[in-house]
Amino acid sequence: MPIDARAYAAFDAENPLGPWAFQRRDPGPDDVAIDIQWCGICHSDLHVVKNDLGGTRYPLVPGHEIAGLVAAVGANVTRFRVGDRVGVGCMVDSCRQCAPCRAGEEQYCVPGFDQTYGWPDRHADRSGQAMTQGGYSTAIVVDQDFVLRIPDALPLDAAAPLLCAGITTWSPLRHWKVGPGSKVAVIGLGGLGHMAVKLAAALGAEVTVLSTSDRKRDDALRMGAAHFLINSDQAAMKAAAESFDLIINTVSAPHEIAGQVQLLAKDGTMVMLGLNTEGLPVYPLGLLWRRRSVAGSLIGGVAETQEMLDFCAEHGIACDIERIAPDQINEAYARMLKSDVRYRFVIDMSRMPKEALAE
Repeated sequence: MPIDARAYAAFDAENPLGPWAFQRRDPGPDDVAIDIQWCGICHSDLHVVKNDLGGTRYPLVPGHEIAGLVAAVGANVTRFRVGDRVGVGCMVDSCRQCAPCRAGEEQYCVPGFDQTYGWPDRHADRSGQAMTQGGYSTAIVVDQDFVLRIPDALPLDAAAPLLCAGITTWSPLRHWKVGPGSKVAVIGLGGLGHMAVKLAAALGAEVTVLSTSDRKRDDALRMGAAHFLINSDQAAMKAAAESFDLIINTVSAPHEIAGQVQLLAKDGTMVMLGLNTEGLPVYPLGLLWRRRSVAGSLIGGVAETQEMLDFCAEHGIACDIERIAPDQINEAYARMLKSDVRYRFVIDMSRMPKEALAE
């Protein structure tokens, strides 16, 4: 039987999100049905809701930082049992046949991985939904291969944002082999940036936070940063030139990066993680002079995400969060636009209204 779900959805690009009732698909033999307890709010949710990238179809239930408990499992499910603590991130399926998928890098699936929300639903015949719907809801049904186990050592609420903010920063740290002796800079101390600091420090790196003001200096040092650098401090920026092996750039808004590239050591890399649709000019001379690179990185594969969760449990790492009720989502969006959150909003699904507009 299809599963009834209550949610907060966007009905167009201009108006606030509101309550909505819809049905999840009847769980199949490979599916895990999850009672969602918590869902983080990612800045990309706001971009999609407002149709900043184009192509948004409404009604839309955002949310890809999902934590909850297994409510039911299909006959072929072997890794999960009812009551298990689980999570779902940005992906709910992929082609599973292309080279990236076979290598465990489903996020680079050649045809494109199935996004947790706003993506054509390959199970539409059982869900009645043309598009996938996300985690601002009370329930979700996901193929077992895209469900993550959340270790007991991690609180479910603070673990939820790890499914995006955690893995998005963990993947480049691992790809560029950050460890003891590495010098890492993090640009922007927000939802992504604060996780980059925590993870890089736990991996043994010497971490510096770059910011536009010293407002978050104490937070950065508490999270594991050894240094805090103000972008406008020309003397400090000059002194830091050619210092860093890796720069994790988490800023979503347009900003100048040519000067920050000069902070990279020879063979250093700046990794762009912020979702930004505008150009970021960088001068070739600044790259070729020290064989520097500007690169991108997109979330992480399923196995890598589980590795990250296990690492966080082992090292006592979780997101700094602010818990909200579903009826505070629109307020949270407004505050996000002003960078007024430390450092991730997480929605408490136990406070979802009992009554919602039926589809």
